[in-house]
Amino acid sequence: MSIYLAEFLTVALIHLLAVASPGPDFAVVVRESVTHGRRAGTWTALGVGTAIFLHVGYSLLGIGLIVSQSIVLFNALKWLAAAYLLYIGFKAIRAKPGKPVTDDLALQRGERSARGAFTSGFVTNGLNPKATLFFLSLFTVVINPHTPLLVQAGYGVYLAVATALWFCLVALLFSQQRVRAGFARMGHWFDRTMGAVLIAIGVKLAFTEMH
Repeated sequence: MSIYLAEFLTVALIHLLAVASPGPDFAVVVRESVTHGRRAGTWTALGVGTAIFLHVGYSLLGIGLIVSQSIVLFNALKWLAAAYLLYIGFKAIRAKPGKPVTDDLALQRGERSARGAFTSGFVTNGLNPKATLFFLSLFTVVINPHTPLLVQAGYGVYLAVATALWFCLVALLFSQQRVRAGFARMGHWFDRTMGAVLIAIGVKLAFTEMH
C-alpha cells in the first residue's frame, strides 16, 4: 500500500500543477461564471470534471496510445477542439454594448441552462488534445503498468473529482457579486476580451504538434 500511496501522491501533485495552469477549461469556467452566474459556472466545472472520466477511460483501455501514435487521429481531435474554441470565441467577441442598466439587472443577463453550461465544460475538456497527451503520459509513464487496474481506476476517480472541485472553486470566486458587478460594468468588453483569449487558445491549439 505504501508503494501505491507514493504513486498516488505523485499523480496528485502533477495533476495539481496541471489543473492550476490557466487554459481553455479555466477560460470557459470564468466566462460562464461571470456572464451567467454561480449556477452556470458550477455546471461548467462539473462538465470539465466529468470529461476527465473520458480521458481516464481511454487511457486505461489503451486507446489514448493509439491516438498519440496516429497523426491523423491526433490532428482530427486537435482541429475539432480548435474549431470549438474559435466558435465560442468569435461568438463572444461579437458581443454588442447593452443598454444602460443597474448592476443587479446586469448580473441577471443571459440566462444559461444547466445542460448548456455542462456541455460547454465537457466539450472544452473532452476535445482538448493536450489533455489526451497529459493523461496518456500519466497512465503510461508516471503510473506503473503493473499497478492493479482497480487502483488505477481509483486514481482516475480522484482526478475527476479534484478537477471538478478546483473549477467549482474558480466558479465560486468569479461568480461573487462584487466580482461580477465589476465585470458587468465593463459589459461587452469583458465578453470581447474573453472571446479573444479563447480564440488565442484555439489558434495555439491548432498549431500544436504531436511530440
